[in-house]
Amino acid sequence: MPEGPSLRKFHQLVAPFVGQLVVNVGGSSKKINPEMLEMLRLQDSQVLGKNLYLNFGLTKDLGPNIPDSFLMLKHHQKEMNIPKGTSDHKLESTSGLDGQEVPNSSSTTKALELGEEEKDLVIKPWWLNTSPNSGPWLCFHFGMFGSVRANDFSRATKANKRGDWKDPLPRLVLHFAKGFLAFYNCQMYWCLGPMVKPTSDILSEEFDRRQALEALKQANPVCSTLLDQRYFAGLGNIIKNEVLYLARIHPLSLGSCLTPLDLESLLDNVVSFSVAWLQKKMEGKPQHHLIYQKEWCPAGHPVMKDSFEAPNGFQRLTWWCPDCQPKVVSELPNEVQVTQEQLP
Repeated sequence: MPEGPSLRKFHQLVAPFVGQLVVNVGGSSKKINPEMLEMLRLQDSQVLGKNLYLNFGLTKDLGPNIPDSFLMLKHHQKEMNIPKGTSDHKLESTSGLDGQEVPNSSSTTKALELGEEEKDLVIKPWWLNTSPNSGPWLCFHFGMFGSVRANDFSRATKANKRGDWKDPLPRLVLHFAKGFLAFYNCQMYWCLGPMVKPTSDILSEEFDRRQALEALKQANPVCSTLLDQRYFAGLGNIIKNEVLYLARIHPLSLGSCLTPLDLESLLDNVVSFSVAWLQKKMEGKPQHHLIYQKEWCPAGHPVMKDSFEAPNGFQRLTWWCPDCQPKVVSELPNEVQVTQEQLP
C-alpha cells in the first residue's frame, strides 16, 4: 500500500483544489453518503503517515438552512461513551489496515439514513457546533494500488482475471468548478482531524528521533518495530526492507541487541531514504530498489525472502541478504530470541 512519500505526492495533487466548492460527487463507495459532501468547500488538506485528511466547511450562502443530508442521528450516549453536551468527540474505533485504529463509520452511515419517524432524534452534526463555517475531516487510508488522480481517471493497463479490460472504479470523485479529484482503493471515515502526531511522521520536520530510538531499543525484531505507525508513521514495507539493507541489519535482530551506533545508522537511513524517495516522487522519477523484490543484492549475494508476523498480527514479506545483513545474537542467556523458524 502507498507509503509516506506517495501520500505526500497525493497531498500535492489535492492542494490546488483547496478553497473550491464541491459541486458534484460520484464514486462507488457505500461507506459515506456522497450528498453530504455536495455544496461543501474544501478548506484544508493534510497528510500524516499513511493517511490523507481533507477538511470540508459549509458555504456562507447556506446559512442556517441546513439540508437533511447534513443532519445526523443523535449518537447514543451509552454506546459512544460521550458525556451530555459534548460536541468535540472521537468516534468509536476499530482496527483498520496495517493495524491502525480507525473510527467505526457504521454510526455515521446509519445517521445519514433517516426515516420520518426518526426526525425527533435528529440534531445538527457534531462538527457544526464549533463555529458557523466549521466542517468535518474526511480521512483516506489507501490499500494496495490506492491512489489519487487530479483531472484524470485511472485506466486499465491489462485484462483482469475474467479477461475484461475494465477501468478501475474510483471510490470517490469530487467535482469542482475547475476540475475533479478521483480517489481509488481507499477506506474513508469521518474524524475530528489528523489522528497521528507529527512527531511520529518520518517525513515531518517535527519527527521525534528520540522517541523513535527508544522504540527501536526494545527487545523486539526491528522489522516489526519499523512498521509500528505509533513511532514510524508513513513507513511501510518497501522502506523497511531498503533501510535495513542500507544499515546492514538483519530484519529479525532484536533492537535490544544492537549497538547505539547501529540504531542511529538505521534511523538515519529511515529519514534519508524517505526524503530521497519523496524528492523522486515530486520529480516524477522512479525509485530504484536495492533489496526489495530482488533476487540478488547489489554485492552479488543471493537474497532471502520470508513472511514475518508483526505483533499486530499482520504478515509482511521481507527481503534480506544473509551475507550483508548478519543476524545479531544476544549474549545474555535469558534474552528473548525470535528466530525465523519460530515465525509462521
